[in-house]
Amino acid sequence: MSSRRTTIIAGSLLTASFSAVMILSGTAVAEDQGPGSSKGGKAVDEAPAGVKLTTQLPESISVDNSSQKTEITATVKNEGTKESGDIRLLVVGFDGLTVNGVKGCSALAEGDLPEGSNSGFSCAVGNLAAGKSKSYDVDADFDLSKTGKICLPVQTSDGAKTFWQQGPVPFGTTNPSPNAPATPLLLGTDNTPVAPGGDELPRTGGGSDVLPLGAAGAALVSAGAAGLWWVHRRPQQR
Repeated sequence: MSSRRTTIIAGSLLTASFSAVMILSGTAVAEDQGPGSSKGGKAVDEAPAGVKLTTQLPESISVDNSSQKTEITATVKNEGTKESGDIRLLVVGFDGLTVNGVKGCSALAEGDLPEGSNSGFSCAVGNLAAGKSKSYDVDADFDLSKTGKICLPVQTSDGAKTFWQQGPVPFGTTNPSPNAPATPLLLGTDNTPVAPGGDELPRTGGGSDVLPLGAAGAALVSAGAAGLWWVHRRPQQR
């Protein structure tokens, strides 16, 4: 009996230990921002032969509920077989998402900001070798009483061509956490604001991604090019 009881107790302890490991592992995975995603990305102007430029954003971010601070990693990649040539990456915020700074990058002048955006930075990527990538740390605020979007265009260094544009793509949650220390937001998800009455706020769906571009913009939207604002703002800026 004593031997049997010892065996049962040992087995119970082993099961408890295994369960604890599983819980801890699950917690670690939940805190991980997850892999990068090119969700909401699209090719715009044709890139040089052998060059394939894309961007990635984290699948999830965490917003501090008291300070509204968050951090985002923006990555540009050359998935082609040849060097990219001299390129730049823009990081632009919309609605409740404000970009405060991007390490190693310069703020866009107010007159150079895309229509509808509240902040933006230009990052001189340079010549990106085939198969290589470059990441930038983005410091941002997210007003959880609003929806919020981010946009990553990849352009020639002079902005004459836009090879790729991710977004404006939303970060958000359908399950706000006002009493928690932080609120996790998912890429490609419309935000349900925390504030009372927030469900009446206009949502950031596909329709709201279409920025005013005049008659030419309307024609492009009908052709399936919604949201490609930068290319069509350049003539106005000149």
